[in-house]
Amino acid sequence: MAKVFYKKIGSYSDTGEISLGARALLENVVEGEGVKLARRVPLKVHFGEKGNKTFIGPKNYDGVIDYLEKKGVDSCFIETNVLYVGSRTARDTHTALALEHGFTRLPVVIADGKKGEDYAEVEIEGDHFSKCKIGRLMAEAEQLIVLAHYKGHMLAGFGGAIKQLGMGCAARGGKLDMHSSSGPGLQPAKCRKCMTCLSHCPRDAIELDPVLRVDKAKCIGCAACIAACPHGAFSIDWASTSPLAFRQKLAEYALAAQKGKRNIYINFALNITKDCDCDSRVQKPIARDLGIFASTDPVAVDAACCDMLNKREGKQVFTGADIFDYAEEIGLGTMEYVLEEI
Repeated sequence: MAKVFYKKIGSYSDTGEISLGARALLENVVEGEGVKLARRVPLKVHFGEKGNKTFIGPKNYDGVIDYLEKKGVDSCFIETNVLYVGSRTARDTHTALALEHGFTRLPVVIADGKKGEDYAEVEIEGDHFSKCKIGRLMAEAEQLIVLAHYKGHMLAGFGGAIKQLGMGCAARGGKLDMHSSSGPGLQPAKCRKCMTCLSHCPRDAIELDPVLRVDKAKCIGCAACIAACPHGAFSIDWASTSPLAFRQKLAEYALAAQKGKRNIYINFALNITKDCDCDSRVQKPIARDLGIFASTDPVAVDAACCDMLNKREGKQVFTGADIFDYAEEIGLGTMEYVLEEI
């Protein structure tokens, strides 16, 4: 049975209380669970898409950083590039957006290279994957503190520690693995035959014969073409993405991202919106703030968030709870937990 520490927060507007609460939770996990901190512990965060206003702002993490500094632990903000085309597709624009959104106290590190090409293949025994493409600097980190925003998500149902770990640590090709089983989709009407994609494909899987096409036998699903095309001719094949399969794949990628590490997971159940922080629209919260949850177990901390929200609202707020059974089955964590309020 896992232990989940909880701090009630009245409002997301009280940044000072959130910062101190997060620090207190981290301290309780480290000391209460006997966690030895590595000399360098990156903070896995989400910088928020351009136009999004409800992501967890960096000032809320100051208490966590203060605690690490007190312990002599080096850190950074770490993230991977996204699969879709936008401000977070490539390292340079992704870093610029992070700084624009105020993530300036620590260095910003994009773990999977300039355009998602730098990854390590981590071996697991899953129903969907035997190898997962994890951003290289994520895979090489001895330990992570995963700071997740608990909210909704179109395919996952909800996003918390498991999604932040699995999707957030995956390189672009890994994100494509989870979203689609057929590789990138090509929209011929948008293709201008500029040949940019050919020079970026590491397996020569794109051919012009006489029209542009992707050789599925050669494609390794790295999604470099999606990032490289200046005309948006390549995209995610959403039609081939099953929500149930997606959640199982997400759990397997989380297992790979956690492999060999004793991570700490802190969920901020604040600004609880219907959709993900990757959504560039301005969103409104759909439920009142809950607080902050922390654990060494990503399954338990997510289960605690869902249970408390559902109990308070008197209904199931988000779908996607089937991920817990599968996550437990593959050894990612446990749904059984004890909640300790601080």
